[in-house]
Amino acid sequence: MAKILIVEDEPEMARGLRDNFEFDGHTVAVAADGEEGLKRALEPGIDLIILDVMLPKKSGLDVCRELRAARHTTPVIMLTARGQEIDKVLGLELGADDYITKPFSVRELLARVKAVLRRSGGQGESAPVQMGRLILDFASYHAVDGAGEVELTHKEFEILKYLHQHKGETISREQLLTEVWGYDASPTSRTVDNHMLLLRKKLEEDAEHPRHILTVHRVGYKYIG
Repeated sequence: MAKILIVEDEPEMARGLRDNFEFDGHTVAVAADGEEGLKRALEPGIDLIILDVMLPKKSGLDVCRELRAARHTTPVIMLTARGQEIDKVLGLELGADDYITKPFSVRELLARVKAVLRRSGGQGESAPVQMGRLILDFASYHAVDGAGEVELTHKEFEILKYLHQHKGETISREQLLTEVWGYDASPTSRTVDNHMLLLRKKLEEDAEHPRHILTVHRVGYKYIG
C-alpha cells in the first residue's frame, strides 16, 4: 500500500482522512501548514500528497508550484472548499493530478486516490525516448532538443507520456482529460487544445504543419511518431 502525506490545517478533517486511509491499509503522515507540508513532501518515500488549497504560511497552490518547479513528480490531489472553475483549472495547470471540492464523500476520495496511484504506478520509462525534436526522460521529467534543455510543465510531460504509450491510436479530448488530468469536464476540453498548441511549438519542426501529433477532426489527437 501507499504512503500518503496529508497537508491539511483543519484538525478534524486531517484526523478523519488519516483514519480512513489507515483503515484502507495506507501509511499516513500529516502536516498542518504549507511550509511543513512542502518540507515533508520533499522527503523520500511519499507516494501521494493530499493537499488543501487554503493553508497557513504557504498556500497549497504555492506548495504544488514549488514541488513541480523542483521536478518533484509525486502525485498530488488538491482539496478546496471553493468551487470556482478558475481554482480547479489553476491547480491542474500547476501540476496537480486531481482535484476534489469540499464537502466530499470518503468513498469518492478513496476512489480518486486509487485511480491516481494506478496511473502513477508502472508508467515510467526506463530509457529516454524521442518524440519529434524532443528527447524525453519520463523518469526524471527532463527534456532536451538540439539546442539544449527544453522546459516542459508536469502536465505536458504527462500528455506526451500518454501519447507515447498509445502511439498510433486516436485519443479523444475526453480520454486525455480522464487519463491525464483525472477528471472529465467538457468545458475544460479547451485546456487540452491549448496544451497541444504549446507542445507542437516545442516538438514539431513546423507547428503549423505538424507531422508527429496530428489532429483528428472532431475527435482529438493521434501521435504517429
